[in-house]
Amino acid sequence: MTENAPQAAEERHNFGAEVGRLLDLVVHSLYSEREIFLRELVANAADATDRRRFEALTDPAIGSPADASIRVVPDRPARSLTIADQGIGMTREDLAQNLGTIARSGTRAFSASLEDASSEERPALIGQFGVGFYSAFMVADRVEVTSRRAGSDQAWTWASDGRGEYTLAPATRDQPGTSVVLHLKSDAEEYLEPYRLETVIRKWADHITLPVTIERDGKDVPANEGTALWRKPKAEVEEKSYTELYRHLAHAFDEPWATLHWRAEGQLEFYALLFIPGGRPFDPFGEDRESHVRLHVRRMFITADAKLLPEFLRFVQGVVDTEDLPLNVSREMLQATPVLARIRRAVTNRVLTELKTRAKDADKYTTFWQNFGPILKEGLWGDTEHRPALTELMRFHSTTAEGWTSLADYVSRMKPNQEAIYYLAGDDEAALRGSPQLEGFAARGIEVLLFTDPVDAFWPERVTTFEDKPIRSVTQGAADLSRLPAPATEGEAADVTALIPALKSALGDAVDDVRPTDRLVDSAAVLAASTRGPDLQMQRLLRRTGRPMPDAAPILEINPRHPLIHALAAQQKAGEDVADAAQTLLDLARVQDGDAPRDPAAFARRVAAALAK
Repeated sequence: MTENAPQAAEERHNFGAEVGRLLDLVVHSLYSEREIFLRELVANAADATDRRRFEALTDPAIGSPADASIRVVPDRPARSLTIADQGIGMTREDLAQNLGTIARSGTRAFSASLEDASSEERPALIGQFGVGFYSAFMVADRVEVTSRRAGSDQAWTWASDGRGEYTLAPATRDQPGTSVVLHLKSDAEEYLEPYRLETVIRKWADHITLPVTIERDGKDVPANEGTALWRKPKAEVEEKSYTELYRHLAHAFDEPWATLHWRAEGQLEFYALLFIPGGRPFDPFGEDRESHVRLHVRRMFITADAKLLPEFLRFVQGVVDTEDLPLNVSREMLQATPVLARIRRAVTNRVLTELKTRAKDADKYTTFWQNFGPILKEGLWGDTEHRPALTELMRFHSTTAEGWTSLADYVSRMKPNQEAIYYLAGDDEAALRGSPQLEGFAARGIEVLLFTDPVDAFWPERVTTFEDKPIRSVTQGAADLSRLPAPATEGEAADVTALIPALKSALGDAVDDVRPTDRLVDSAAVLAASTRGPDLQMQRLLRRTGRPMPDAAPILEINPRHPLIHALAAQQKAGEDVADAAQTLLDLARVQDGDAPRDPAAFARRVAAALAK
């Protein structure tokens, strides 16, 4: 070791207020998966080495060791275990930020999730929140991390016992990289046995292309095969190996729902190994909405930010390895090179083709759709090129079919005189099924698709037809019902000729129009969207987000056969004021539609007065 003069005394810092409790949860909630700590630390070391190799391509000062490896060194007399790499290393600021801030995606959310999750779910939560390093405290009562950033002469040591504070102090290290030293607990001495360590590494990290060695009898003994699975023939790869690689790449503990392994040959040559997860990520709609499939060039990791798949396939994990790009390609060049554009197109089409094939098995596809359907729908809004293929993959609940149904299935069940595909959008399936918007359609036996994801309010603006059939909201499709046979109705319709102008006058600009309708059976009134504005669900979403919304007041439709409308017509004919009743009727229609009255206090007063009578 070369001596580096200390630049400062040891610094002592406190973790955030919640970290003590959080570390306790991490340690005790993952007891059954205790050996996972070694996978996390080896994976971190591999990532750091890959990053150094890449940055060295454009910055010679960083340098890249030709014989880089990960060394695992058990020291029985000291009861310590060291995991050392020659990766990019960390500065003092990096150590404080990366190791002094736990679960940067939100300690409070993570802590709550960990407490609420079952024992089977907890390991997956660890991976999703990026706190795998802290699994070291499951086996260690003290952890020391000594790191030197590549291109710098200064090393620092971060140390903590996991009880609420950590220290930072100047250190020495003869080369860039990081050494993690675990001072093992008395009940974790099994991890000082080289054979035990080798078993864990072969189980969890055999796929890592970087050599991993274990010191045994003074010699470094290879502990992994270091094989690039994606370059091996598919017939030679065991399912277990696929699962191990998937879990490493995704930082997950589940099984992949689908594995895609192929080699593209011809004008474009690359190897690809992609995984569609078996479980939904913790926050699929978070700020990070980009694909992180890893790009390799001739086995060497280049970047996970090449955007090899569109945003609506960001849940896919995996590796693409090509020889058609130079090793010294920069991130800026990646965005402009036509080779990568062709790879993106080929990989995206392959994933969509796989989904189309697997969609034929309705039961298995349901698992995928419930996990990732809302994300896939985002492509309907923003991806013109792949919109036709995505439309075939969509699945929805409906008012007449059990389970999930496709647009093609819906079209096959359409009535002879039915012109359009109808849907109703809202927040809750149960509420939609009871909506008065459906009464006229149900009475005529017309199937309606139920849209319950937020994106469902948007994409129908872009996907306006399917198999030449218009896709239309029931709130804008009331006029279509007049072309279909009406069911037999009970009761006589009230004469609303004079009532309608009175309701219009009372409601003013709050409605675009008031009109009678024959699409209601049990309800007195319902809202319909104006043809000049967005669908009602879109309007609700825009209001909730505070975004400006076009002036598109709804149309109030009334049921002349309903007793309430009969009573109002009689009141108006007798010369009584119906202004308060008009406001109450409009608010009732809003409530039925899943919305809130514009003035809840006034609505409550009017209802109370009506009940008092």
